[in-house]
Amino acid sequence: MNGKHVAGTVEVTGTELVLSGFSSDEGPDLHVYLTDGTDEAAVEAGMRIDAVKFDSAAQKFTLSGVDLSQYTDVVIHCDKAKAVFGAAKLA
Repeated sequence: MNGKHVAGTVEVTGTELVLSGFSSDEGPDLHVYLTDGTDEAAVEAGMRIDAVKFDSAAQKFTLSGVDLSQYTDVVIHCDKAKAVFGAAKLA
């Protein structure tokens, strides 16, 4: 998205968000979000989970008390550039 490349798979359970085989174009301030859409408004209204390392293939994030029914997408977002790098639908 937005001319950026993100690859890999995401698995979300009630307690964890797991990125596997993850790679991304480098960004100065990348974070993973749970959102209801993939535009800037959805990111702003979504839940920021944590910072993402663009060059780390396996990453895990704890989801404590998150109601997954409120979200439709997982988004990789550069907060500094205000740009969505990539997204995946929650299954």
